[in-house]
Amino acid sequence: MKSITINGSQRESVGKKATKALRNAGQVPCVLYGGDKPVHFFVEELAFSKLVYTPNAHTVVIALDHGVTYNAVMQDIQFHPVTDKILHIDFYQLFEDKPVTMDIPVRLVGNSPGVRNGGRLLFRKRKLAIKALPSKLPDFFNVDISKLKIGMLISVEQLKSEEFTILHPDSQAVVQVKMARTAVTVDEDEEEETAEGAEVAAEGTSTEETTQE
Repeated sequence: MKSITINGSQRESVGKKATKALRNAGQVPCVLYGGDKPVHFFVEELAFSKLVYTPNAHTVVIALDHGVTYNAVMQDIQFHPVTDKILHIDFYQLFEDKPVTMDIPVRLVGNSPGVRNGGRLLFRKRKLAIKALPSKLPDFFNVDISKLKIGMLISVEQLKSEEFTILHPDSQAVVQVKMARTAVTVDEDEEEETAEGAEVAAEGTSTEETTQE
């Protein structure tokens, strides 16, 4: 999984007054959990643009001003209810021998024949929570929908791997195609036969027109 480096400074005071002063200065108070003790630090809000405002998942390298770095993942984030400014972020420290829980985005690949025939594509789970060692965390799930006909679905069970555990029921639908009012349930083989028939008919029409001339 790709990693983003965040440069911050360790906090000397964690009181409400100091926290308010940080936010007024455009800084975000943060806490890193998972180690021997919590690490309190702050980071300029603009530094989180590539981490927070993206559909992609990343691990984080937290580089503090006294030369210490921590590998981590973002666990929780709080926004202001009116301005949407970032108020606080919690991180969880990563260790190579300890599994971590993280939400991984789902990407759809290909074109569904069911959708081409008028079905409705329902993207049920755009992210999947998984548990894995840091080295086994995938960047995303690629879900191939090129064989998904009307009435078919792809479930969590079809995406399982020995490298991680998906924290959803096996029967959970990730993406499916449902019948729409205008849908035409045509089999792929029938589609090909229909296309071939249309070509033959077109050739016959062309021949007849030529003969008449």
